[in-house]
This record gives sequence, structure tokens and C-alpha cells, in this order.
Amino acid sequence: MEVRNVSKQTVHGISARTNNTAEMSPHGKIPDLWQLFDARVPVDYQGGERVYGVYYNYESDHAGMFNVLAGFDGASFPSDITLEEITIPDGKYLVFVERGDMPQIAIDAWTKVWEHFTRDDCPHQRLYNIDFEYYANGNQIEVHIAIK
Repeated sequence: MEVRNVSKQTVHGISARTNNTAEMSPHGKIPDLWQLFDARVPVDYQGGERVYGVYYNYESDHAGMFNVLAGFDGASFPSDITLEEITIPDGKYLVFVERGDMPQIAIDAWTKVWEHFTRDDCPHQRLYNIDFEYYANGNQIEVHIAIK
């Protein structure tokens, strides 16, 4: 993991409101959200477009409600679905990188996030304003956690 200063990025996609307890159950919304996004939003990977998972509108901390948006940084929007827009702000982020096969790399990256921030000697403090996943390609994920 490393600390990075990230420039703002606008992302368009589809969102849902959920919490971590729901996502640990069979009734989690995030898998269905990604299935809908993959089925309805054409992403031009060859043209340089990339996919993001954005976490925002945190009610409190890891135990509260939050919004998650499955989105992309492209400019060609499907006509049969309305996409929401969110801007990831400039800021300091702690970045966790995983490589391998999906969806296991996402699970592994978030496991490292939870382990890091629950340590008694954790040197970083989460802001709980906006966090995001960046999919550089089909075999790499970067989880960006906003920190003070």
C-alpha cells in the first residue's frame, strides 16, 4: 500500500444504498449492481475508458449506510438507462493494489483495507467521505481510501 495524492475524476454510473452488514449476507446489493452495470453500460476499454466503484454518502463509519456507484470514466452513455454523475475529489488516498482474478482480487483488497484500519497502531485515519476502486484492467484493482 502507498499514499497517493489523487486529482479529481468524474465518473458516471448506477448506484445503490447499502451497508457492510447487508453486503456480508446473501442479500447484498453490490453484486447485482455490478451485473446491471456490466449488462447495460458499454465500456470502451480499448479506447482507454476505465471502470470505478465509488463509495460515498457515508452515514458514519464502516458500520453505517453508504452509497456505492458502479461506473466508468467514458463519454458514450447508453440511451436506455440514466446514469448518475459523481466527482471523486482531489485528495490524499491510501491505495491498496491487488492482482489476479476477479472477483477474488476485490475481496482480497478490501480484506487488507479492513485489517489495516482495525489495527491498534494504524498510522492512518479514514475520512469516510469518498473511497473508490479503480480497475486498471481485468486483473488489477486499486482500492483508494480517503485519509487525513
